[in-house]
Amino acid sequence: MPLNIETVDPDWAWKAYVPDDAQPWSRGRAAHLFRRAGFGGSEPDLTRAVADGPRGTVDRLVHPSPASAAETADAESLGESALAGGNAKSLEAWWLYRMRNASDVLLEKMTLFWHGHFATSADKVTDARLMFEQNELLRRHALGKFGPFVQEISRDPAMLIYLDSATNRKQHPNENYAREVMELFCLGEGEYSETDIRELARCFTGWEIKRGKFKFNKYQHDEGEKTVLGARKIREGGEGVDVVLSQPACPEFLVRKLLRFFVFDDVVPPDALIQPLVEEFRASDLDVRTLLGWVFASNLFFSPLALSRKVRSPVELGVGLLRGLEATTNLQALAEGTARVGQELFYPPNVKGWDGGRTWINSSTLLGRANLVRQLVHSDKTRFAGGTLEELVGGWKLKSSAEIVARWCDLLLAREVATETLRPVVSRIDESGGTREHRLREALCLLCTIPEFQLA
Repeated sequence: MPLNIETVDPDWAWKAYVPDDAQPWSRGRAAHLFRRAGFGGSEPDLTRAVADGPRGTVDRLVHPSPASAAETADAESLGESALAGGNAKSLEAWWLYRMRNASDVLLEKMTLFWHGHFATSADKVTDARLMFEQNELLRRHALGKFGPFVQEISRDPAMLIYLDSATNRKQHPNENYAREVMELFCLGEGEYSETDIRELARCFTGWEIKRGKFKFNKYQHDEGEKTVLGARKIREGGEGVDVVLSQPACPEFLVRKLLRFFVFDDVVPPDALIQPLVEEFRASDLDVRTLLGWVFASNLFFSPLALSRKVRSPVELGVGLLRGLEATTNLQALAEGTARVGQELFYPPNVKGWDGGRTWINSSTLLGRANLVRQLVHSDKTRFAGGTLEELVGGWKLKSSAEIVARWCDLLLAREVATETLRPVVSRIDESGGTREHRLREALCLLCTIPEFQLA
């Protein structure tokens, strides 16, 4: 198997992974899948995944059973309660609750992806309900076809406010949304001209908001014909979006961005490698679920080229710790903690979203991430499977502190760690003094300071 992305055979890369002696299906590979397609797997998750095998586990993640009525009702009730808080900050804990508790973890992971892709900030959109409704829009389209998604997000009131499209008038067309729908949302840089931006902006004139809903004002719409990306006689915004979506660059742009989010931060795959994915995505009418099902089942996804090749975002780190250890905590405190280290939900830094990858890590954020873990682990609001950490690890029926630490590594770390590195963690559990519960929590905090914990 090649270890250089430039020499990978595309046929091998996208064939379904079949375990063998060289690349066995293991708890480690199952945990890798749960970290990437969700936020991490618990002990019951990994046990079931090992039994189901890669194909069964991928299928369950990509095509899950519908959420229970109780889960849906809880999410709706908590959402309305959060809205009563009156600002988007009150929504952060609601969304973290969904990430922590959702049975369809891929749906929440993709909603997070789209929040960064179609970045919209409550700093400018001050109506919390509009931010809530956009979040539900992202979730509704998260795994569907990209075309209808772009059409609806283009009319989303929060997006209209954020990119000034709600004040787009025929006398003075505003070019912000026209530029970003091509550059950041669909095509990438270099795939359009300034003339295309001006013409597409004319298509969007007259798009307004009235009483919190999209409204088309025909009196402010430029009725003239427009030429967008070579397509002539375009008149209105929906037609303009269709032209953008029809460009050959669109599926490749999305494939590359999805691979960066789900597979590797620091690799630019060659064109020849991704062409089978691009062709499949185009043939599926840009169906995201189909594309991800192929990626998650592939040889490349389970190879060393992808294992431990991503840095966890603050949200992935915090929610991953909770899901891995079946923990619950004060989610408003978690939201404040992730914001301190660079990721505040509903408040992306700019229209490009979060840069991600290695930008999550510097000397300041490393300390902040360690403090975030300590805050979660030692909070008196934190419960592990409804009880103490001592009760959780006791239920695993392991024989030694070294086995406990090894199990934590299975659940929380993206790669194997040298025994010498883990020795202080084991020793912390075995020290005399203090309660065993306190020593376990201290040892867990210590484990989460090693570099491997930062990787997904």
